[in-house]
This record gives sequence, structure tokens and C-alpha cells, in this order.
Amino acid sequence: MKITPRICNMVVLRDNNDLPVLMMSGEPFTSFFTGCFNDATSTVFAIPQDWPVSIPGAIRYSQTVPINVKNNLKDSWINVCDGRFFTKADNLLILEMLAESNADVIAVNITPQLQASYEKVLTTSQNGLVGFRLFYEDATRPAPVPDNWPHHIFIRASSLEKLEMDDGLPLAFDEFLDKCSSKSLQVQSVEIGGSTIDLITAGGLLDLVRYGLSSKQVIYSQDNDISVAAGARFIGQTLLGRGVIIGENAIIAGPSIIGDGVNIGKDAVVKASLIGPGISVAAGKLIENSVLTQNIRMVDKSDCSLNMIRNNFRQFSKFSYAGLLKRLLDIAIALIVLILFAPVIPIIMLAIKLTSPGPIFFKDMRQGLYGRAFNCLKFRSMKVGSESMQERLRCLNQADGPQFSITDDPRVSAVGKFLRETYLDEIPQFINVLVGQMSVVGPRPSPEAENILCPFWRDARLSVRPGMTGLWQVRRTRQPMRDFQEWIHYDLEYVRDLSLKMDLSICLQTAKKVAKKFFEQF
Repeated sequence: MKITPRICNMVVLRDNNDLPVLMMSGEPFTSFFTGCFNDATSTVFAIPQDWPVSIPGAIRYSQTVPINVKNNLKDSWINVCDGRFFTKADNLLILEMLAESNADVIAVNITPQLQASYEKVLTTSQNGLVGFRLFYEDATRPAPVPDNWPHHIFIRASSLEKLEMDDGLPLAFDEFLDKCSSKSLQVQSVEIGGSTIDLITAGGLLDLVRYGLSSKQVIYSQDNDISVAAGARFIGQTLLGRGVIIGENAIIAGPSIIGDGVNIGKDAVVKASLIGPGISVAAGKLIENSVLTQNIRMVDKSDCSLNMIRNNFRQFSKFSYAGLLKRLLDIAIALIVLILFAPVIPIIMLAIKLTSPGPIFFKDMRQGLYGRAFNCLKFRSMKVGSESMQERLRCLNQADGPQFSITDDPRVSAVGKFLRETYLDEIPQFINVLVGQMSVVGPRPSPEAENILCPFWRDARLSVRPGMTGLWQVRRTRQPMRDFQEWIHYDLEYVRDLSLKMDLSICLQTAKKVAKKFFEQF
């Protein structure tokens, strides 16, 4: 059993990180900033000695950064974060990386191109389009050791003593690497999918405001010295400092941060912006998607670079039919069918084994909910080696789009033809349904090679579990050169209009079709 690593976090803010949000006076702003970073109770901040800002429990430093985390447990790590960047990554990925690594020090950079929502265009060496590929899970990959401080440095707690860090962590990364090399410590470098915000840019500060004011850690200052004139309105989430004056009919639209002593004039509008302490906004002035402080120019919204993860899939409420009841019905139906067919399954297995050499079950890698890969099970209905035969038969393909289908397919065995005609070959898929990889009703389970051809269709259909039957299966006309278009159309219609009534209708039509095909065999 793997031991889950323990992580102690330390955020290091450097002299060249002139973070205006920290330079603002007032406890609300300090709480806002540290609240964004402080996902764990063990987070410690290190700030330059001469910074005129107070963070409770922070370490002050000058030449080197003291490491005051004393924990030599074998499964513990110290995470030294570069405070210039605010990053978000999959914690499970990080914990898995730490648990599997034998390194003493791991340099980690967060890379948006490796996150689940990032789409890649695949091309040939001559820049011809091959297709699109979307990674459905955040990924990691080895990387060269960087020249400068990465987003995170993970130091194994048991290796701290070897590093002899009594004088503190060097501010230059090459000095740190030299120290690791002199102590024969193993240094590893990794890139992990996630999102980053550069906090020394105006656009990055606005991104942090958007993120921080949408979290539960927001602190609203409602001190008595805030003056709000008649007709002034607040829309959305806004963080106010002390001594703020809001003029008549002014509008403050969130997410916004208004610093200490700011004077918002009559009829002025502040929307999704950060206004530094002591700034006066003229009457009737519009401040939108901007940062305005004593040290930073006002920036246009085009400078913003929000890089947080976006969800490309349809979302369903947890207690909706699609979010809960559909899964419960799937489990119940799968159990009933597997119990009813329990006497028949051994007979099918014996027939396959006696009439065709090879395995009883056919496992094909398909993409399920949110693109998660799984082995789709069927009773084997084709001869061994049918995949290699498909390329030789492709010239006979009668299907359009990415599908492959020919009449009297020579790859199908005698027993397999009966199993296909009666749909008995799909009984093992109820196991996929039972374990949550599939649903009774949903889009046809497809491999990645088919899903790269139409991104908006792919994202919609992968927002639900694939089904043993579906709207396309019961409504397709099989007209030449229209099947793939109908496939796209009916998958999108199903995801858009998904309901209990639709699923029951599809199940009823499928049952009639299966019964008819079964009796036609006799």
C-alpha cells in the first residue's frame, strides 16, 4: 500500500515581485492574498525584510530564506512555491508523483498545455491536418532541470539535513542546484498540467481577483468609516478597504477590489477592476477590467490573460436525473439482466470456445465519461486477427465517417454472426454498466480515433456515459453517406434533451428491435 505524502507549503515572495495587491495597506487585502494561496493550514510565507506589509506568521529574510519547517518523516516534503505565480494543479497528480519518485528534490513547473481542457491539433510533417486531440485528464511529463526557480520545488524532508540549510535557501536557483550536486542529492524535473497566473502583470492581478472573489475565503470589510452615498449600487462580489467613499449613483460591479481611502465620484462605474489605495475616480468615469494603483498604469481588458481551467462538457446537477437517478437505474438494470442471463452465459462461452480459437471475450479500448479510457467488453464474434484484416478490407467499407462496416463481413465467425444478430454479444457490457464505465442508454462508446474528428460533438457526447443503446441506434436510417451526420445529430440531441422520458422511450424501442431480430433467427 502506498503511503500518501505529507506536504508543508512555503510561499517565497521576492524583491522583484512588486505585488501591488500586497503593497496595499489594510488587513482585508493581506487576508485576500494569503487566502488565495493558503489551501493548507501549514502554509508559511517568506517576505523581504524591507517590505512594508504585515502577514501574520510570515518569515522575514534578507540574503537567504530560512526554512523553518522541521519535519524529517520519510513521507514528508517541503513545497517551496515561487510567490510570483499563483498556480492550480491536480493535487492527486502531485501526490502520486511524490509517492512514486525516488528523488531528493523535484522541480515542478505547471504547464497549461498538459491540462485536461487543452486541445492539440495533430499534423503531418508537411503540416497537413490529421485531426484534433483533447486530453481528458491532466498529464505529467519529465522535463529538463530549469535555469531559474520553477513554480514549485519539492524537497524531501529527510534530505534537508544533508543540504545543511542552516543558512537558509539561496535566492539564486543555480546556487541551490550546486548545493544539491555537492551533497550528491538526486534532482528531478517534472511538468504537470494546470493553470498559472503571473502576479507581476496587471492581467495576472485581475485574474487573481476573479479567482479569489469567487472562493469562500473572501473577507468583506464593512467598517463604519466606509461612506456610501444615496443611489450607489454594488453588483457581485467586492472587497472594500477602509475609508472608502462611494459617490451618488456610482456602480461597483464585481469582482472588484477597492483599496483604502479610494474616492469613487458621482455616477462613476467600476467594473471587474482593482483600485489601489488613495486613488480618486472622477465623476462619471468608467473603469472596466483595469488595474489602477500608484505604481501601475491603468490597463485595458485586452491585457488580461485568464488561464484558469474551463470545462468543455455539459454539467448536470448532482441530484438531477442525469446526475443521480440515471446511475441508480443503471445499476438496478445491470444486476437484473446479469442474473437473468446467468444460465445462458456459460452456454455462449462454451459455443465460442468450441467453434473458434482465441479468447472468449473481446476487449476494445473506448472513451467514456470525460474521455476516461476503459475496456468495452463483448463476447468475441470475430476471428482472431480481425483488426489486421480490417485495413485490407477498407476499400469495401460501406460506412461514412470514421466507422467501418461491410455486408457479410468475412471476419465474423459462425457463432459470432448469431450473437451479433441477436445482440447477445453485448451482454458483457452490463458489467461495464455495473462498474460505472457505461450506461444502459447513451451515445455509442467510441475509441479516441473516432472522437478526434469533430470536437464539439465529441465534447458533448463525452459529458455523459456511453450507452449500450442510444438515440442514434434507434433512429438511424442507414442512408448512404448520411450515417455519420445522423450519428452527430442524434448524439447532440440526446445530450441536449436527456431525460427519464427519453431514456424510457429508447429502451422500449430497443427492446422491440432486439425481440424482432431474435425471433427472425428461427
